[in-house]
Amino acid sequence: MTLRTTALAALMFGAVALGQASAQEAPALKGASPEEKARVGALIEGAVKEGSLSYWDTVIQPGTNDKLVRAFKERYGLPAAFKVNYTLSQTGDLVTRIEQELGASRVTIDVAAISAPIWVFERMNKGELLEYRSPEYAHYKRIFEAGLGVDGYFAFNGGYVFVPMWNSENLDFKGKSYTDMIAAVPEGKLSMGDAANSTTFLATYMGQRTVLPADFFTKLAAKKPILLRRSEQLAAGLVTGEQTMTLSGMPTRAYQMNQKGAKLKFVFPKEGVMLLAPSTFILAKAPHPNAAKLWIDFILSETGQKILTESEALISGRAGFKSPIPEYSPPIESLNLIKFDWSKLNVQDMAKAKADWLNTFNP
Repeated sequence: MTLRTTALAALMFGAVALGQASAQEAPALKGASPEEKARVGALIEGAVKEGSLSYWDTVIQPGTNDKLVRAFKERYGLPAAFKVNYTLSQTGDLVTRIEQELGASRVTIDVAAISAPIWVFERMNKGELLEYRSPEYAHYKRIFEAGLGVDGYFAFNGGYVFVPMWNSENLDFKGKSYTDMIAAVPEGKLSMGDAANSTTFLATYMGQRTVLPADFFTKLAAKKPILLRRSEQLAAGLVTGEQTMTLSGMPTRAYQMNQKGAKLKFVFPKEGVMLLAPSTFILAKAPHPNAAKLWIDFILSETGQKILTESEALISGRAGFKSPIPEYSPPIESLNLIKFDWSKLNVQDMAKAKADWLNTFNP
């Protein structure tokens, strides 16, 4: 055997040994059944060989992702060299990116989480999502029954809502209904999500239309609301005093800004709230399928849900999960959710709703 051949063999042996050592030492394997140890061990070895994971999300902030990555690598004993390449994107931009990659047959994204339910159902029906029956799905039966996921294809990593929010230093609001907002806010001092440029705000509007009188939106439009695309912008406007109240406040942003000294408050209106559930899935042509499956297992686990809730105030769909911050992230069972069956709708339905919104608010 030549020196070069010997060196190559040693290198290959070292890589295999590293993967086997990682699998054997992984905390995720402790207490697992022999079958589960074999399954997870094989995924760990495969992930080590893949060396990285590409994950895109529309909500999770970079700091939260850093916490997730540390816990993920520790849980599965992945080496320091393993990379999780994270991208925070707007919903429409992520939809476009995935469609471009699929169209070009050059998929670089492994896992994506996005609140675009009609679009996700269409991708699944076209066979563009990987079928993977994560053991964690056993804890998400309720959300599957509610149409907020499909067993074997996707669940949501953490849900969120858009609700009336205000700065308590500038407004003493005691209302319990969406309609109570109308008299509380002067013209030009209200903000709301721009449904013409955001599928999540449009989805919320579609749900709200089913529980609110039609003239509510007409009266709202008369207030000449400021239209913004990002939840961070909506919350920041309340903190600076540029706006008095927003229809589209996200408890996640109130939690994050209140930790920095803000005094934002919000209400879950009695009419109900539209739960936006970022469908978290693996693309069928994901370049790193082993790492992707481990990420799905982790993000839906008790540990992953705890990090997401504590850092982002997201609402967990995991059965029996105890929220560490229930005032911002209440148990899903406690919410009056607006019932909406996304699986029966299509892009034409969304286009019609968008046209209706544009006709009302005429931005």
